Amino acid sequence: MKFLLFDIDGTLMSAGGAGTRSLDAAFREILSIDNAFHGVNMAGKTDPLIVKEGLAKHGVPNNNGIVPQVLESYLAHLRTEIHSDKKHLKPGIPEALDVLKDMPEYTIGLLTGNLEAGAHIKLEAFGIYDFFLCGAFGSDHEDRNLLLPIAVQRFREKKQQEIVFSKCVIIGDTPRDVACCKPYGAACIAVATGPYARAELEKTEADVVMDDLRDTARFLNALERL
Repeated sequence: MKFLLFDIDGTLMSAGGAGTRSLDAAFREILSIDNAFHGVNMAGKTDPLIVKEGLAKHGVPNNNGIVPQVLESYLAHLRTEIHSDKKHLKPGIPEALDVLKDMPEYTIGLLTGNLEAGAHIKLEAFGIYDFFLCGAFGSDHEDRNLLLPIAVQRFREKKQQEIVFSKCVIIGDTPRDVACCKPYGAACIAVATGPYARAELEKTEADVVMDDLRDTARFLNALERL
């Protein structure tokens, strides 16, 4: 048994800018700040960390409950903004998920910086949320490097089955996806479907780097070898 943990943004899908628009709308609504996240690099970060960086950029303290307030507003806007013609699944994702769901040696989960509610909103927009047994989210911890143990514990609770970190494979599109699994001895497949080019991902400790997942057979072969 292997536990496959997919990142969302840049790996499974593109929300067509819905996340940034929703964060900007939340800052406008709560703090009267326009275009709050212009120039902020969000790739691979958790939603709470992104909000804190946005607050710091504009000199706003992140105490007194402001972060949960902004995140609640963000989710409310995301429920509307996700319905955009610009959103799309990444190449090969529908085919890969369809094959993996019928392979008992693999369990599919999520490891993402999205809030759990945000992940639900984004994946339900494509009808793929139910492919994933469980996972770990930005709402569990703002430090992505602490999410894998949470995902593994949820696997154990859901499956009533033991699994070790070395049987976990992270599939992601940023160096942060690679970094969050390596301290635990988990494997990582990095895909160049997000903001990082293949050459940049090859400089990380990723076990496998792929342009995308449209070659399902190659992807399955890589999983088998890890």
